[in-house]
Amino acid sequence: MNTPSQAPLGFLLHDAARLLRKRFEQQARHLGLTRSQWQVLAYLSSNEGIHQGGLAELLDIEPITLVRLLDKLEAIGLIERRPHPTDRRVRLLHLTDKARPLLGSARKLGDATRAEALQGVSAADRETLVRVLGLIKCNLVEACERPAAFHDSQRDSAENG
Repeated sequence: MNTPSQAPLGFLLHDAARLLRKRFEQQARHLGLTRSQWQVLAYLSSNEGIHQGGLAELLDIEPITLVRLLDKLEAIGLIERRPHPTDRRVRLLHLTDKARPLLGSARKLGDATRAEALQGVSAADRETLVRVLGLIKCNLVEACERPAAFHDSQRDSAENG
């Protein structure tokens, strides 16, 4: 089995993210929401008044997936869909007063989960980690905006060369 330093970067990042989500879900289960619902609330808290399409784009999920999450959050009284002042086809999303204390609890659980994950990591290494991951994200966002540079014909010649 590979040690963490030998694991491919993509696998290591995926595993770390998956375990962070799993631990958060363990900690937050008693609050009665899924991680996806928490994520919607967290993004909405920073982007109140956004329309559904904009929030789906921020979350990088399909609009129909977001609609299902919003329907559930609205049914339990955590979000409101309000009419747009000039476009009656658009609904703007807002948190309710009931959601705000829950978000506070989720943030505390998130802080505790991150503290567990970063146990034994120095402050300097934490800063480096965040800086490097931010750079990796920026690089990949830019790369995803360009056409793929590695096509099947190039792969075939690389394999045969």
